[in-house]
Amino acid sequence: MASNQVIKIGTRDSELALWQANNVKSQLEGLGYQVKLFPVKSTGDLNLDQPLYEMGITGIFTKTLDVALIKGEIDVAVHSMKDVPTQLPKGVIQGAVLPRANFKDILIHKGIDFLSQEKGIIATGSLRRKAQWLNKYPSHEVENFRGNVNTRLQKLSDSQTWNGAIFAAAGLERINLKPENYMDLDWMIPAPAQGAMLAVCMEHNSFCQEALAQLNHKETEVCVHIEREFLRALEGGCTAPIGALAKVEGNEVHFSGALFSLDGKEKVSIEQRIPLDEAEGFGKKCAQEILANGGQPIMEELRKIL
Repeated sequence: MASNQVIKIGTRDSELALWQANNVKSQLEGLGYQVKLFPVKSTGDLNLDQPLYEMGITGIFTKTLDVALIKGEIDVAVHSMKDVPTQLPKGVIQGAVLPRANFKDILIHKGIDFLSQEKGIIATGSLRRKAQWLNKYPSHEVENFRGNVNTRLQKLSDSQTWNGAIFAAAGLERINLKPENYMDLDWMIPAPAQGAMLAVCMEHNSFCQEALAQLNHKETEVCVHIEREFLRALEGGCTAPIGALAKVEGNEVHFSGALFSLDGKEKVSIEQRIPLDEAEGFGKKCAQEILANGGQPIMEELRKIL
């Protein structure tokens, strides 16, 4: 491929975000493109004391890059897809969904005896994780917990009171920080698109569209589309206590989804399988079933708070 055009990739400047951007950079370079990284600070990274949902905007970690993209300062932005609002900004399009890594949530702990006891304190900045933890361990306490992966690991290590903290497995695995004292939370439904990376570009940038299209992983794209459609149909932003996971198994798609109240006391869930060629609109249908089976009042309460 002959072109002198340099693709400018914007990224947050955390270790994990840089790993993700470098991953896309090296793949594009492998295809013959010239690429340069442009790290930027996001609003979400700068305010570490306030819970995400209190900041009042979805896409807190993507907003800064979206602005840079629209202003033409960068050509491509790379995100953890679970952080990306289901509605992309005007003119911004999905360029590539990269192959999904580990989608699980994991508990990093200081011993697991507390799981069988009435008292326990775990840390997470995610309302979805908090609600699911309290649903399973109603007598435990959950404390707010913010910062990039490295910061959160340090906060857990420094804490005298926390028994453990919940992390996305993919983030820790990507930068080789997954410790030995972890436990897979197989019962916890991940965030929609957890473990997947998304590269976006501008609709009018056909050069970048063509480049990114070569990195797209179709199976992951199908699954995360269903999960994000489910989230959008429930009208829940990235912070709402909503879990969704679609998997392609042979010629079928298996979907698990759930909506929780903030305190974890209420839960409405769904599990369904459909043929892969009938996947279009599947996420929306599952969301409608959740709402019809008791999810509507939970969503109405959540809208008042979030």
